[in-house]
Amino acid sequence: MTDETNSKSIKPHIILAVIVICVVVIGFFTLSGGDDPEEIPEPKIEAPIPDPIVDVIEQQEIDEYAVEDESESMDEAPDVVDMPPPEPIPEPIDTSDAAVKTSVIGLADYEAAARLLVNDDLLRRFVVMTENAANRTIATNHQVIVPPEQKFRVYEQSDKSFIDAASFKRYTPYVDTLDSMETESLISLYEVYKPAIKDIYAEIGDPDEDFTFVLMDAINHLLDTPEVPVPIEVETDSVMYKFADDRLESLSSVQKQLLRTGPENMRRIKAKLREVKDALQ
Repeated sequence: MTDETNSKSIKPHIILAVIVICVVVIGFFTLSGGDDPEEIPEPKIEAPIPDPIVDVIEQQEIDEYAVEDESESMDEAPDVVDMPPPEPIPEPIDTSDAAVKTSVIGLADYEAAARLLVNDDLLRRFVVMTENAANRTIATNHQVIVPPEQKFRVYEQSDKSFIDAASFKRYTPYVDTLDSMETESLISLYEVYKPAIKDIYAEIGDPDEDFTFVLMDAINHLLDTPEVPVPIEVETDSVMYKFADDRLESLSSVQKQLLRTGPENMRRIKAKLREVKDALQ
């Protein structure tokens, strides 16, 4: 058995759409309050200016009457009700690519996470990738994660080609990143950015449809990917590699991409998918 480094890829799918769906690349942002409300000063009551013409006796009677009247007014004054301060207005969510990427990287406990994400149009890419995955396709021009640097590899045995285990290992850093993210935190990210996602989806899909249903369809479709033991045989048509098993080759593009991550990676990805699915329900 000999190893062979092959420059032909199975297909330029480039990235794992399943990880895009799991990670829910939508940036983490903590809502903060606006400026404190200004204090309203209490109105000042000007004291009456005494008339200089009034004599001492009349002035004394006026003063006594004023004191007596003030005492009665104080007894009859209504209770002062303290009004609660107005609620601070939250600052708008920062949907810039820099904020989204920085927040997602901060969520992952994996040092290579920064190198795995693209730098532009992250929210729109996520929506397009998820919508395509729900429709059993892959949006190759809207990848959210950069492609693996290593080439796809096969080995030959008995005049047949099989996927080399090194090809599976190319995806391990992606899966490690996914595993390092807490499911509860992923759902929190999704809920915070759901209004922005809804607006984007309204432009490319059904504006009356809840994007969560689209996300669930994509997850369910990926979970339906069959388990396949190794070695996995492939064939080449001089352009790309295909699965030798017609049953596998007839799967959707996104399911075949999941298969190409290898049995162990697929097991870990599916476990995270189930956690996300349960949390969304």
